Formats: sequence, structure tokens, C-alpha cells
Amino acid sequence: MRIERLQEPGRKGGRWTVFFEGGQRLRLLPSVIGDFGLRPGLELPAEELPRLKEAAAAASAKERAVRIISASNVTQKELRRRLVQKGESEENAEAAVSWLSSLDLLDDLETAKQLVRSAGRKGYGRARARQILYQKGVDKSLWDEALEELPEPDGAIDRFLASRFRGEAPDRPEVKRAADALMRRGHRWEDIRTALRRYTDTLEEEEC
Repeated sequence: MRIERLQEPGRKGGRWTVFFEGGQRLRLLPSVIGDFGLRPGLELPAEELPRLKEAAAAASAKERAVRIISASNVTQKELRRRLVQKGESEENAEAAVSWLSSLDLLDDLETAKQLVRSAGRKGYGRARARQILYQKGVDKSLWDEALEELPEPDGAIDRFLASRFRGEAPDRPEVKRAADALMRRGHRWEDIRTALRRYTDTLEEEEC
């Protein structure tokens, strides 16, 4: 198969289009173009075409994997799932995950710690942080170490109550609604009850 021409991508980092005699075309990443030395006028043996397509698919999976981890914290399990969801083969998805791991760009423990720190900044409790780790596919063997990144709940609960009640003494229905909201955020009832007492004590001190 003879290559008639190569068309540059319309945007930086895009894919080149390789036009073959007979009308066939392939869209390839620049790395694949370079690896195979593709150029106009090159005669590509027919047996080389499957290998070229395989290389293109593998490069596509790696490029997509890099985009995903650049945009969000993901575990190896979640990255595999998302790559396959996007149309990559399971084989190429696994290869892309292994490649990133070998470059120390994919560390499940560090990802888990980042997820827990993010949960803490949002004021979430331990139960919600555990739920996030589960949803992100973090191996349970890493949970305990990751959850050490979560701050004590007192500050988050106190800030929530202060924002909710605005310095006023809440009635029982409002207290229940606030407690339910904190439970949904993953806090324990024991911690919520203690914080409610602190809030009441603060109001009483201010009135004195």
C-alpha cells in the first residue's frame, strides 16, 4: 500500500491523517507516524497494516489515559474502566495503566489520600470518605492509611452548624434537619450530638 499524502492536524496535539492509494485513510498520533517512518510515497507492505493499526490503538489508549489522569484523581481500576467505556480494548487499557504505573504517574495510595483530603476540605465525615474510596475503586487494603489524612470532625461540624443556625437558637425540627444533613455528609451521631451541645453552650455563654 502506497501512502499518497499526510495531512497535518487542525489543532495542536491532534492526529495526522494518512491517505493511502485506493481511498483508505488512517488517523494517527504523531508518535505513531514517527515510529513507523510514514511519509508520502512510502510503500507499506500489506502485512504491516495490521501492526500499524495495533500500534495506533495502543497509542490512543495511552493518550486518553494521560488526559484522564490529568483531569482527575483516578485509581488503576477506575482508569481501566473509563478507558474501556471510551472504546479502548481491555488489552490496550491494561497496557496503558501499566505504562503509567511504571512511570510513577499512577499511584493508588496517593490517589486515595488525595481523595480523602478533598473530602475533608468539603467538610465530609469518615463514612462519606469511605464511600468515595469505594466508588473510586480504591482497594480496601489502602483505606486505613488513606483515612489518616482526614482531620478530626469537630471543626467541620462546628462550621456547618454555625453556618446553618447563624447564631440563633434552633427549634427541634431545625436541629433534626441539621443533624440529618450532617449524617448524610458522613459524620457520626455521637460527634454531631457533642457539637450541638457545644453550640448551645456557646449561645448560653454569649447571653451571660
